[in-house]
Amino acid sequence: MTNSECSQLLFICIITLTPLFLNNINFAFATDPFLQQEQDRIVSALPGQNFNVTFKHYSGYITVNEEVGRTLFYWFIEADHIDPTSKPLLLWFNGGPGCSSIAYGEAEEIGPFHINSDGKTLYLNPYSWNQVANILYIDSPTGVGFSYSNNSSDFLNNGDKRTAEDNLIFLLKWFKRFPQYKKTDFFISGESYAGHYVPQLSQLIVKYNSATKQDSINFKGYMVGNALIDDFRDQLGMFQFMWSSGMISDKTFKLLNVLCDFQSVEHPSKSCEKIWETAYEELGNIDPYSIFTATCHANDNQRVKRKRSAGRIRSVYDPCTEKHSTIYFNQPEVQKILHVDPNHKPEKWQTCSDVVNTNWKDSPRTVLDIYRELIPTGLRIWIFSGNTDAVVPVTSTRYSINALKLPTVSPWRAWYDNGEVGGWTQEYTGLTFVTVRGAGHEVPLHTPKLALTLLKSFLAGTSMPTLEPPTLTAAY
Repeated sequence: MTNSECSQLLFICIITLTPLFLNNINFAFATDPFLQQEQDRIVSALPGQNFNVTFKHYSGYITVNEEVGRTLFYWFIEADHIDPTSKPLLLWFNGGPGCSSIAYGEAEEIGPFHINSDGKTLYLNPYSWNQVANILYIDSPTGVGFSYSNNSSDFLNNGDKRTAEDNLIFLLKWFKRFPQYKKTDFFISGESYAGHYVPQLSQLIVKYNSATKQDSINFKGYMVGNALIDDFRDQLGMFQFMWSSGMISDKTFKLLNVLCDFQSVEHPSKSCEKIWETAYEELGNIDPYSIFTATCHANDNQRVKRKRSAGRIRSVYDPCTEKHSTIYFNQPEVQKILHVDPNHKPEKWQTCSDVVNTNWKDSPRTVLDIYRELIPTGLRIWIFSGNTDAVVPVTSTRYSINALKLPTVSPWRAWYDNGEVGGWTQEYTGLTFVTVRGAGHEVPLHTPKLALTLLKSFLAGTSMPTLEPPTLTAAY
């Protein structure tokens, strides 16, 4: 590439992406982006919605690869505010890899529209995150939820690198479609395997912004929860949490440490697989994603999966929420209201795609290097952890944070919500760590009020709340 070409394509030179990725930066839009917005706007009540909302929401598709027709489905829910553009914009990811952010993030965690046990009616989430932010959900990567490709082999070739690249293309095109949010403070959040998605996309945005000054994204920071960060420390912490919580024997704990040797979570050895089978037998029929809550008995032969994927968990209030989502989003009238293309809808909508999960191509053993790269940039970076999750437990997260060797700004302390301990927190140079008391793998599902308190502090860039001093009353 010549110097002239490099100056014209500085984005590509800096990020060193493939020519195929470059080709998809050629945006094709209607002259009036607000016309496309209106086409995507959901103007009717959702099926089973017997309550009114005052905010607007939109759903549709954005093609991230024109050559093969690789297209991502999104659902955008504006902040419940008279001027939503005055509120931050938050992009949310679930993990898997292969799980739908709409199935989990919107329908049972942070969204306003939650599904009742009949799988056909909705209720309004009183702790929806769109009370304080505009929320954008993407079914990512292709093959997840309602996202599709004209080339079915795309579903067999997903991986971390292409997912991050596609998500960046999606964002750039989405901001073209919704230009009123271009100057809004933009944040990214997610959980579990999104512990890869979120920092990887953040890294690409920072590099993109450094390459283009006129069309930069107003990116302010990211927050991940119960996140896969580092395979070595994730497994070390997992074994210790299970053992210290009394779920596995001393013998199994020792063998897990010896035979698994802190290998890749995604690619364990045969000897490691075998001792994991023993560990699962000792665990019994519990939900390791939320060790103190009930399991769903709708499908009693569904045992805990060896593949520790994000999102395959049940609610503290209703352990069968995944089943309810499957019923709801497979209804033709629901798909019609959400603007699902009947020519590209899945044969059967699923909360998670086993095809995507089992054919994942690249997954680095650690993303700590990305943290080391991004912390000096001044981004707001928070990590939170529900402390009853045994899959990516608080012990794993603490090991990963300790590996960064960051100076402490504010030491370990309890934080409070309405006078009760909501969890614990410590602030480091460039990073804030928050634990959430009583929450499992999906923090906003198990402790929705505490999760909303967490979000408010993160968006404001303030410390987690302290205990209010008692009000003194005069003595008479």
